[in-house]
Amino acid sequence: MDWLDALQRLRDERTPAVIVTLAMVRGHAPRNGGAKMVVAPDAVHGTVGGGNLEQTATDRAREMLAAAAAEPELLTMTLSDKTTTDYGVQCCGGEVTMLLEPVPVAASVAVFGVGHVGIELARILGRQELELHLVDSRSEMLAPERLGVPGVSGILGDAVASVHLHHEPVPEAGLALLPPGAHVLIMTHDHVEDLAITDTALRHAALGSIGLIGSHSKWARFRTQLLDLGHDETALARVETPIGIPEVAGKAPATIAVSVAARLLQLIAQPDPGDVQPMTD
Repeated sequence: MDWLDALQRLRDERTPAVIVTLAMVRGHAPRNGGAKMVVAPDAVHGTVGGGNLEQTATDRAREMLAAAAAEPELLTMTLSDKTTTDYGVQCCGGEVTMLLEPVPVAASVAVFGVGHVGIELARILGRQELELHLVDSRSEMLAPERLGVPGVSGILGDAVASVHLHHEPVPEAGLALLPPGAHVLIMTHDHVEDLAITDTALRHAALGSIGLIGSHSKWARFRTQLLDLGHDETALARVETPIGIPEVAGKAPATIAVSVAARLLQLIAQPDPGDVQPMTD
């Protein structure tokens, strides 16, 4: 498979990878400058020359994957019979410098409820490089004439995010469509829906953060109901509510959306959702 096709497939499968490029070649080498390969956790596509050169680059790329490295790095190797490594000798006589570029999996975010706040949030998150799921039980909230069409018009017209629209009459069913680690924002028009989504989200251990819009009194009611549904205090601590950052105050939908988006970006930047500490007023 061509390395570019392989990279696209890995992105579609949400599998991280590292692109290895022969950035500079001095003297003789198995491949010319510009040769590429893509290293995934369990596969390699393309070649930069085989042998010790390629195996060393593959090992380093997989170390980067294991460490979730975000920054590219250079790896220089001398291809000489005087240079012995773990994978033997390549005596082409030249020297190569390889560029190793991580291609991380984009963060996934699901907004449940595309009402006044949800649509403003979609406008903001659409400009981020992430996978954005918009879920609503009301089909009219997801209509093209309301949201626009990516690449054409409307609030999604200039979307950078990969946008997925889900009309779910039973909205909590949309949680099953999300990849592991997805961040969930709950802000529907109906507190019954909010409770059902929160309950179901707490039963999905593989999800990332869970944010709930609303007041402290709303959460007090939800908390009692969720305890009655069998959740314990550890589970309830996964829910951050009211979601947002206190530095951005105001009740206008666009203002709330800015606050929620800012907090979400903080959560995405954290390497382990399990380390997230709920915010308190």
